Amino acid sequence: MARTKPDRWAAAYAVTLLKDAHEALTHLMPAPDASPDVWREFYLRSAEVYARVAEVDRGHHHEALYWAKREGAKAEGVESDER
Repeated sequence: MARTKPDRWAAAYAVTLLKDAHEALTHLMPAPDASPDVWREFYLRSAEVYARVAEVDRGHHHEALYWAKREGAKAEGVESDER
């Protein structure tokens, strides 16, 4: 039976508080010299985490939405390796 690789993002997707999202995402950030595609994926997934948190951490709803939008915009601004 083959082992499956654990999802590094599982903890980030499980958070319910904005402060915990910040903490979890800090540990998932790529290396500064990672490829643009790696950074784009990080920003897109981070935006998903923040959008989800906005729905459950109602006390930080607007702030979490800000972070979701910010991460999405950063993903759009990353130059692709594929040209």
